[in-house]
Amino acid sequence: MRSGFSEALRHGRTVGCFWLSLGSVPLAEFAGDAGVDAVVFDRQHGLWSRSNLENAIGLIKDRLIVLVRVADCSRFDISTALDAGAEGVIIPLIETAEQAARAVDWSRYPPHGSRSGGGVRPLADFSAYRKQADQATVVALMIETRTGLDNVDAIARTPGLDMIFIGTGDLSLSLGLAMDDPALEHAIQEIRQACDRADISCGIFTPDIDQARKRRDQGYQLVVLNDDITSNRQSYRTGLTQFTAE
Repeated sequence: MRSGFSEALRHGRTVGCFWLSLGSVPLAEFAGDAGVDAVVFDRQHGLWSRSNLENAIGLIKDRLIVLVRVADCSRFDISTALDAGAEGVIIPLIETAEQAARAVDWSRYPPHGSRSGGGVRPLADFSAYRKQADQATVVALMIETRTGLDNVDAIARTPGLDMIFIGTGDLSLSLGLAMDDPALEHAIQEIRQACDRADISCGIFTPDIDQARKRRDQGYQLVVLNDDITSNRQSYRTGLTQFTAE
């Protein structure tokens, strides 16, 4: 049996993921065949519908860790991702402790939260599913704005929270900083230190394998190895370059 995401976090292991946005079920299956630790299905900026998300998760959930970056901090989107079989949710654009508390509440069944019971997969054996979900569901909140950065200590102390995931791209936009600006790295370290103080895990979006290795070595516990948009673009460009080369 593979180890789950919650177990990896408890043991301090870094999980490398493929980030999938294109809404392609076969590409998700290819990711499972590649032997990666995890995939993240991006419902915020990606093309995943409720139906193809359900289908893709069904194909790979027994082979690797499945996470969903939900569209927004709403009860419906969190429930949709977890009911489909995700082990954890990554919730974008969290800016206050109140938002953080609602996100955790909607991710947990009573008495620890107010998640509704239902969904095709959970109801196949709801008693067993609920027991597993109570033990293993991971809630990660994204800090990626100036307001979120200002409130990071309060957010990180949210009861029941497992991880802060740093959205480097939107954080740079919100702060008005280039990706290579040392001030952005300082902000990233502020977030990481808040996680350390709250004794929760910290992950970070990484744009390439070199950054993924760097952040792994720094102790971040969720990093991005590759994404389907970039890998396909690069493959097409490489093929064209090789074809037209003299």
